[in-house]
Amino acid sequence: MTIKQITKFSTEVYQAVKVLIPQLGDDLTPPTEEEFRDMLNSESVHFFVAHIDEKIVGMLSIGSYLVPTGRKMWIEDVVVSQTVRGQGIGKALILYAIAYARQAGVQAIMLTSRPQRVAANSLYQSLGFIKRDTNVYIYNL
Repeated sequence: MTIKQITKFSTEVYQAVKVLIPQLGDDLTPPTEEEFRDMLNSESVHFFVAHIDEKIVGMLSIGSYLVPTGRKMWIEDVVVSQTVRGQGIGKALILYAIAYARQAGVQAIMLTSRPQRVAANSLYQSLGFIKRDTNVYIYNL
């Protein structure tokens, strides 16, 4: 398995994203091609994919930002194809993200995960992420 950062649009990667995103939840829809291109062109988003035998089997994105309390990164959209789950791909993606953030001089990496994603939550905690007692709010526009 290999992990690489994607910075330029390709149909192959976009098609993989369209397959992977719905596996995060039935209520999620993949980005349009224009939205995906915009994301890849953003300086504040870093996008990574995992390959097995040249096939994309997982992905994650990292949003980075600078606020008065320091430079932070937020891991989003971690998903591994249902066909290869349980093979350590999610762990490899998260460890890659941690190394990437450490190299960037980030002071904290954050993420959220739905309680129903038991395996994912267990993985994050086993890698040293600390579950915080906080409220997460969303305001849908």
